[in-house]
Amino acid sequence: MKNGTKWKLMIEVHVLNLDGIWFGVACDQLQIVASSFSPTQQKTLSNVLASIPYQKPFQVFVKPSDFAQTASVCIKKIYDGQGVDEPLPLAYASLPAYTQKVLKATLQIPLGYVASYGAIAKAVGGSPRAVGNVMASNPFAPIVPCHRVVKTDLKLGGYGGGLRVKVELLNREKRGFSHSKQVQVDDGSLTVFPAEYVLNSLV
Repeated sequence: MKNGTKWKLMIEVHVLNLDGIWFGVACDQLQIVASSFSPTQQKTLSNVLASIPYQKPFQVFVKPSDFAQTASVCIKKIYDGQGVDEPLPLAYASLPAYTQKVLKATLQIPLGYVASYGAIAKAVGGSPRAVGNVMASNPFAPIVPCHRVVKTDLKLGGYGGGLRVKVELLNREKRGFSHSKQVQVDDGSLTVFPAEYVLNSLV
């Protein structure tokens, strides 16, 4: 018991350096509560801790559980521009309903493609600005690929990790696609465009 409340699961927080980048994950042995990455251990840990729901107990571990280790390796693969074989279980329940809708729609953007804030808003409701606000506080980067969300004119837009990192991620993900396509999102659809459309505009 703590302050009269019975805690069910302690959230495990772990940060791991892989090839010079720090990857962080917070999980409850069943789902990922938060994830992040950056060049520094302090920044990655700070990002992860900031995304843990208020009043949830957590502990930072040096040695990760098998689940945390597997999650960290998967996050590294996503960072490297690779796909993952199985979707990672994410703890959406504590998030507002609209945030959940936006994050789940963003998760449907395929590797090698981008979608605009406006297209996501059209698919799930709300405004492009509201979608942008959700992207800015995405607790599951890069699992939920907010780096694949761009402006309506297919310019970069913003990114919490910095535009240079956003460009690097998209460069690793490009697959040589040349046409847009439709992706099903809930009861609607989302128009996605090859990452090259964005990258070519930077030349």
